[in-house]
Amino acid sequence: MNNPAGAFVQGAEAYGRFLEVFIDGHWWVVGDALENIGKTTKRLGANAYPHLYGGSAGLKGSSPRYSGYATPTKEVKSRFQE
Repeated sequence: MNNPAGAFVQGAEAYGRFLEVFIDGHWWVVGDALENIGKTTKRLGANAYPHLYGGSAGLKGSSPRYSGYATPTKEVKSRFQE
């Protein structure tokens, strides 16, 4: 122990570095979360209200005519008989 009078200062410096990393990490996580929430909200808004985002059609493929629903090719009973 070269400088016993500086033990408190060294402890305060170590705590300060820990606190800086801790706070910086939380800002990073919160910032990423808010960015992802914002992007998702914008995407959902563009799908729900396309006229607000410069689009003309809403959810694509929502029409039964163009969505490609399967049509039965045989009777229901015959599907389960071998």
